[in-house]
This record gives sequence, C-alpha cells and structure tokens, in this order.
Amino acid sequence: MSFLREISPLVKNMFLSERDVLSIRAAQIAAEIQQGERKNYNEVLDLSSGDLHRGGIKPITFVRQVLAACFYPALLEDDSLPFDVKQRANGLLRQCDGGSVGSYTDSCGIGKIKQCVSQFITRRDGGVPSSPDNIFLTSGSQMALMFMVKLLVQSEGSCRTGVLIPVPTYATFTEALEDQRAAIIPYQLCEEQGWTLQMEELRRALHAGRRTCNPVALYICNPGNPTGHIQSRKSIEEVIRFAAEERLFLLADEVYQSCVYREDTKFESYKKVLSEMGSTISSTVELASFNSASKGFMGECGLRGGYMELVNLDPAVKEYTRKLFSTRSSPPVGGQIALDLMTDPPKPGDPSFPTFSEEVQSIKNMISKNACRIQEVFCEIPGISCQPLKAGFFVFPCLHLPPRAIKWAKKKQMEPDMLYCLHLLEETGLHVRPGGEFGQRKDSYHFRLFVATHEDTMEDVLQRLKTFHKRFMKEFS
Repeated sequence: MSFLREISPLVKNMFLSERDVLSIRAAQIAAEIQQGERKNYNEVLDLSSGDLHRGGIKPITFVRQVLAACFYPALLEDDSLPFDVKQRANGLLRQCDGGSVGSYTDSCGIGKIKQCVSQFITRRDGGVPSSPDNIFLTSGSQMALMFMVKLLVQSEGSCRTGVLIPVPTYATFTEALEDQRAAIIPYQLCEEQGWTLQMEELRRALHAGRRTCNPVALYICNPGNPTGHIQSRKSIEEVIRFAAEERLFLLADEVYQSCVYREDTKFESYKKVLSEMGSTISSTVELASFNSASKGFMGECGLRGGYMELVNLDPAVKEYTRKLFSTRSSPPVGGQIALDLMTDPPKPGDPSFPTFSEEVQSIKNMISKNACRIQEVFCEIPGISCQPLKAGFFVFPCLHLPPRAIKWAKKKQMEPDMLYCLHLLEETGLHVRPGGEFGQRKDSYHFRLFVATHEDTMEDVLQRLKTFHKRFMKEFS
C-alpha cells in the first residue's frame, strides 16, 4: 500500500473535515436505531443538504412521466399518459441519436434544449435576448462553476489568481477554488442588515487581496446559500459598476431564483440588470450566470442538470470554453431533459397543466409556510437570532452561546457551533451543518438548517430543537 504516500496533499486534505465527522456519526446513529438500539427519537432527520426529495417532497408528476417515457419508449403506447407528455417525450427522443437517451450528445448539450433554455432566459428577463450559442449544459451548475474557475485561474507564476467570495458561502465552491490553487479573497456579508452586501466591505476585500494576489473574478450567490437573503436591484447595480471599474469577471450563482417567498421581494437576474445599464457597462462587463434543475420547485438533484450562460465574453475566450467542455463527456441526458421541462413547463390548456400547477404551488406554499414558522419559533428562543428569510432552501441562525460552552468546545479542540451540532445530533437525531463550514465572522457561531420539508416534519424538527436548545443553554450557563 506504499502508493498511498504518493497521493496529492490536495486530495488528502479534502477528507475528514468536521462535516465528515457529523455525516459519519449520523450514519452510525441511523444504523444503531435500525439494529434496535433505544433512542429518544425514532429516526435521524437529515437537514444538512438542499435535497428536496430526501426531505420527503414528491417529484413533479409531469417531469417523471416524461422522463419515464424517454427512458422506456414503450410507455408512449400507454393510454394512461397524457397527450402532452407523449408529445414532449417524442420530441425529446427525436433529438437523441438513435432515438435513445443512451446516446452521447454534444459536449455542450442538446441543441434543442439549449434553445429552450435561452427562450426561458429571454422570458424571465422581460425580453432581453439570449442566444443558444452562449448556453452550456452541464452535469449540475456546480460543474459549470468548476469549468469557469478552471478557465479563469492561473495556478502557475509568482502571483496567484484571486477570486472574491462572500462569507458565509457554501463549502463546495471554496474547495473548488482551493483545488485550482486560487487565492480566496473573502468579503463579509452584513448579518445585522439581513446579510446585505456592503460596497465598502467589497472594496476593502479587493484592496487587501491585491497585496498578495491578482484578483480576476467576483463570485455572487443570489439568492444566498446558506443565508436565504436576496439582493436588491440597487445592490446588483452597485456590484456591476464595481466589476466594471475594477475589471472583474462576474460569476452569478442564481440557482435559487425560482424559490423566492417574501411577497415584497422579487428576483432580478444579473444579466437583466446589466442589460438595462448604460451601454459602456452593459456591453463590456463579462458575466457567467448559473442555474440548475436541483434547487427550484423540481428538486431533481440526482439527475444532475445545470446550465451556464456567458455574457460579453471575448469570442476567442468563448472558443476556449467550448474546447474545455469538449474534454469532458457529454452531460447526462436525464439532466438535460430535466432542464428542458424546467424551462418549458406545461402551459394553460395543456392536459398536464392543472396537476402540474397544483403540485408546484403546493411545494412553494409549503416552503413559504415553513420559512414563516421557523422565523416565529427562532424569535421566541433565547440564545438564537435569525435574519428574515426571503428565498432559497436554508436558514442560517446565529447562536449566542454561553462562555462556558465556548470554553468547553475549545478544550475539546472543537469549534463551538460544531460542538452544538454534534450534541444536537446525538440527543435529538437532527443532522444540521455548523456555521464554520460556510465561513462566519470571528467569534460568531451559526448552523444551517434545511427548510424544504413537510410541515409536520418541520414542526417535529422545531420541537426537538427548542427542547434541546433550552437544555444545552442551561447546562452551560
């Protein structure tokens, strides 16, 4: 086994972080329950990831019917399938070589589906044109982000490439930057003002970054993960002007765009806002935006369907992007079909429309109701504060822990919010993520909780959390 000594340190360092410890322990507890060990709870509730279907939400009927017919075309003869399902499946199969989803596609995706995505973007942005030539279909939006990082980051040379990222942000992207040897330039979101992006903080971070690296890109997650915030139009305009002034490439992660539940809040894409600014800016600021079939009402995480749209890219650079994509196998056909259905759903008058619209509205209502309920409960619990939830699948409350709890955690060589999450898992079976995984201001502590689960389950979660928190605070007070 001596070859293990030759494994890259970058790979070795990816394993056994604190979050792995939690996941491993959660699996152990689930196995103990299955083997008959008595606990104060009957099951481990995994609230650690943004997986809608794992949370008990049923898949959209229309989506699964079309997928089923594409994967098993004999169903097209089944009279139980609505006409529009058969029509859509037939049309999609005609786009596949040999009429089979088992065939390779173009490395950038099926042309008809790219056109469907571009039409969706044009409708979303009130008529701002989108070209299929600028659309790249990928196995999840994360893969598209990884491609762009690979394109932008130069790992060689004395001055490393820097990327500005928000704090907090989700760990996968940070790991991708580290993997490419990029210099990470953190900018803090302002929690006290609803996780807003403050321009003075962005400027401070950029100037600090320039002392040690060459900043080339600015990453934005809007709506935010894990914070559940959404940027105002004014804030987006300020960021775009900043990118123009400082010649930064914008990476706009907008995967939660269809999950906005505050009535006074509206999602506007970076591309739309950019297009409505002065021509000097709208024609020069380079932008890559990302979306996914995983994080909206469909929640089809396992199908791995995502897309990227490029705006204002130099044609030569775009050609390098195509070449980079060609080095990978084509994106999964199932994920591409999911994108087609997400961007071109049933319309009024279609046989599937009534059921489709009812199911989608039910999911949106459930998430909205859960968000309101979580806000109510957290406002009642001493030692927890939470900014208003506006969008996305997560809440990121702040823990105001007693000094004894912090001291005890340090003695155990553990971050205080990690200690809290581990105790929460052991005592209640609730598996959540500690704030340190996403980054947080020094001496502040948080955890991330998945909100998109059945209302009855959420009530159970909140009851377990309230009981545990009261006991934890009392023990360490």
